[in-house]
Amino acid sequence: MRVSTKFSDSVHILAFIEIYKDQKLSSELIAKSIETSPVVVRRLMGNLRNADLIDTKKGTAEAKLSKDSDKITLLDIYLAVEGNKKLFTVDSHTNSNCIVGGNIQKVLSSYYEDAQMAALRKFNDVTLQDITKNILVEQKIKRSTDSQ
Repeated sequence: MRVSTKFSDSVHILAFIEIYKDQKLSSELIAKSIETSPVVVRRLMGNLRNADLIDTKKGTAEAKLSKDSDKITLLDIYLAVEGNKKLFTVDSHTNSNCIVGGNIQKVLSSYYEDAQMAALRKFNDVTLQDITKNILVEQKIKRSTDSQ
């Protein structure tokens, strides 16, 4: 089973828009950073636009954040691209006549719900500004290490 990267790619897009806000930002340019296709970037940007996280003009490379980066949380981004999708799912096709198979769904479901809520609370505490600041710090560390 392939894990979706829509959430991380969407955070990537928004961070790219914030860090390079003074440049023309085409979906092709952003796609090169993510190493994906411009179609995927445009689709994700459509979700971000529908959630009022970015403003775009059709046919132009003028994507902008629709609000300050300290007002956009990871939860906002997650909900924009994943909706209320569960982070974890329990296999519902197990043998109900087995001690494990007959009880695993109920037992795991409560733990998964707790983990989901903890993750969403954490997402709500982290802003796009936090992400972009950390990216810039990591880049500075990388440059410092490379020059030694």
